[in-house]
Amino acid sequence: MKFMMLVCHDTSLFEDESAQDQPAETAQDSSFPWLDEMIARGVRLDGDRLRPPSEATTVRVRGGAVLLGDGPFAETKEAIAGYDVIECADLDEAIKVAAKHPVAEFGAIEVRPFWQG
Repeated sequence: MKFMMLVCHDTSLFEDESAQDQPAETAQDSSFPWLDEMIARGVRLDGDRLRPPSEATTVRVRGGAVLLGDGPFAETKEAIAGYDVIECADLDEAIKVAAKHPVAEFGAIEVRPFWQG
C-alpha cells in the first residue's frame, strides 16, 4: 500500500531554517540517516521539503471567481514542512516508518493511505 506522510512542525522552525537556507544541492549532500535507510529498504518512493508557509498561496474558486490567499489554508501553530510517499505492507508498517522519522520527536507525522483503485 502507498501512504503519504505529511511532515509537520512548529511554524517558528521555518524561520530558523530560512536563516540557514542552503542551496538544494548542498542540502541533498548532507547525511540524513532516516532517508538513507528508507531508500535502501525501498520504502520511500518520493518526498521533499517544502518552502515556508509564508510562501504558500491558497487557491479557492467561488461563484466562478478565483480567489487567492497568502499563506496556508489554515492558521495553525504547526505547518506541513515536507512530505514522503512510502510503500508499506500495511498501516502498522507505515506507522513504524513514521515513528522513526526524526521530526516525529518534536513535530508530527500524519500518515494517510492513498485511495486504492
